Amino acid sequence: MPSPPHINLLPDLLISQIAAGEVVERPASVLKELLENALDAGSTTIQIQLEEGGVKLIRISDDGCGIARDELALALTRHATSKIASLEDLERVGTLGFRGEALASVAAVARVTLTSRQQGAPHAWRLAGEPGATPEPAALLAGTVVEMRDLYYNTPARRKFLKSEATEYAHCIDAVKRIALAHPGVAFTLSHNGRVSLHLAKSDARGRAGAILGDDFLAESRAVDTGGGHAQGIRLTGHCALPAHSRARSDAQYCYVNGRFVRDKLLTHALREAYQDMLHGSRYPAYCVFLEVDPASVDVNVHPAKTEVRFRDGRAVHQFVYHAVQRTLSASLAAHPASTGDTGSGTDDGAAQYRSGAPLPGGAPTAGSERPAFTHYAPRQESLRVSEPAVASYFAFAQNARADAASARFNASDAFAPAGTPGALPSPAPGGDDGAPLGYAVAQLHGIYVLAQNAQGLVLVDMHAAHERILYEKLKSAWDERAVATQALLIPAVFAAEPLDVAASEEHADALRELGFDIAPMGPAQLAVRAVPALLQAADPAALARSLLVELREHGVTQLLAARRNELLATMACHGAVRARRQLSVPEMNALLRQMEETERSDQCNHGRPTWTQLSLAELDRLFLRGR
Repeated sequence: MPSPPHINLLPDLLISQIAAGEVVERPASVLKELLENALDAGSTTIQIQLEEGGVKLIRISDDGCGIARDELALALTRHATSKIASLEDLERVGTLGFRGEALASVAAVARVTLTSRQQGAPHAWRLAGEPGATPEPAALLAGTVVEMRDLYYNTPARRKFLKSEATEYAHCIDAVKRIALAHPGVAFTLSHNGRVSLHLAKSDARGRAGAILGDDFLAESRAVDTGGGHAQGIRLTGHCALPAHSRARSDAQYCYVNGRFVRDKLLTHALREAYQDMLHGSRYPAYCVFLEVDPASVDVNVHPAKTEVRFRDGRAVHQFVYHAVQRTLSASLAAHPASTGDTGSGTDDGAAQYRSGAPLPGGAPTAGSERPAFTHYAPRQESLRVSEPAVASYFAFAQNARADAASARFNASDAFAPAGTPGALPSPAPGGDDGAPLGYAVAQLHGIYVLAQNAQGLVLVDMHAAHERILYEKLKSAWDERAVATQALLIPAVFAAEPLDVAASEEHADALRELGFDIAPMGPAQLAVRAVPALLQAADPAALARSLLVELREHGVTQLLAARRNELLATMACHGAVRARRQLSVPEMNALLRQMEETERSDQCNHGRPTWTQLSLAELDRLFLRGR
């Protein structure tokens, strides 16, 4: 029988190498830890030099407070840190680093050299991370230089798991961008193999987001800022892209807690739920949000990589983030009106000022939060053939659009308002387009698109998608208030049905009545629709009933009243919306535009597709080479 194994203490180097397996996954992990140390030192300018994707060399130069000569060796020792000194400090960590593991872990698997000079010191000191090494005098103006060479030189098995130079370099760039987004007041310069590949000057939060995520992201996003007046000291700021700017992958999601980039399931779920009614298919939302909470209410000591956090009251944080983002994305066009800047000069000056975010004449909203959505979409390459009667009716309407707006709205109420509520839409504000961000209708294109004119230029509206969103929001409100109005049919719509559908109509009769339907069996294979929701009175009753019964059969009442409710209402709205090829009068088109302006989430249909786009006068002038 073999003798039992003895329990031995592991040597310090092996302990550090084991810890490095969690902290130092690849060169980007080293870069992240070193950048966090530089930021904790109060740096305002950081220079990064990489070679061979960071495997051969990572050099970080900062202008921070520096390290004293006698503490250089201590900085490379495990569990040595200047960030915390007690359990109370650990529970209220306000710095990016605090575990005292990063430099020791890196020094265990690479060749590390520290050069640092404190303010007021006569010169700098350099220490090589070798056993028994002592500090030597060095030349350095200020701050600290951390140099790491030959990652995993002493653990070749780990080095085999690294990817190609290009892949590792791409991960390093991502690491720099994630950190730079949260620290706009710090300048970053990144060079690879002797060539500068990224330079970020000092800026504000909006400027840094534009430099890293692009101006398109800012133009197609809405600013979030809950202010600092919350009772629990929680604040959410940043930008959330509109659903039309969503991605096929989740590579444009940046979430920060107290300036630290995190991958937290709770926050990701809250943000995903806020986009639930507006995303198309399996698309992923794009956002860059910063959550500020009391450090005592969040535990950042969950994993050595420090990308996971745990909240003391996770439910409260989830609901706060969810409602903040949902309110921002759900704001109607009346809350986010179109700019009223003068772009009729035929030059690009107005458009350039508009996109830059600078204030426009007349105190117009800036581009970041108030710009009309989807301006980057190009128009369809189709001929704009508008019928002569439509043109004539528009010019007749345009002569006194302001005077006749109220009556036009009243006459169109049958098409785009619930039965029995004609004239429910408010009248536009007299003088200017302040009360009508989408402007006034010009004509209809191929029975699909509504063309409208506003102060900025041309607006194109997908009438089915827009009406679908309007009906969907009204159905949700009516359902929540248990006030779904019913419209009885003069002649019941009888259609052939499967025996299972007939049985479902009898089993779920109460649920159908709550939805505004009256469906009764007319025989073993026939059903009759005797009443439908008033909002959907123009739809095909038989098609509505069939889709509804399929949902009830597959998911039952319990799921219908919870998770499946919105999907069902979206289907009902789609069937009830005005169909393509239907000719609308100018008053009907204007009634649709006014309801879009008052409806939440009207920028997208129920499937996440855009409902309208804007072509500015400057963009139209460029198409026809005006001003050149």
